[in-house]
Amino acid sequence: MEVTVNLITTALAPGATVLELISQHTGREIMPSGQAADGGRLGLAVARNGEVVARSQWAAVALQEADHIDIVTAVQGG
Repeated sequence: MEVTVNLITTALAPGATVLELISQHTGREIMPSGQAADGGRLGLAVARNGEVVARSQWAAVALQEADHIDIVTAVQGG
């Protein structure tokens, strides 16, 4: 299946979840709670088709063909 992530077409297994996408995108293992397994901070927010997906729901939200995903990374600065 293909979804668009930050304007880039990305191939995923059918039925992949937001959590699986974030794990693939970051190269890190993500726990069902949406936290990084290594204890580090992710600093990410995710929207699916313009709707924010709560971190606690990442494991429950299955992606569908042609979904548009925005992954926003927090950066420190001033």
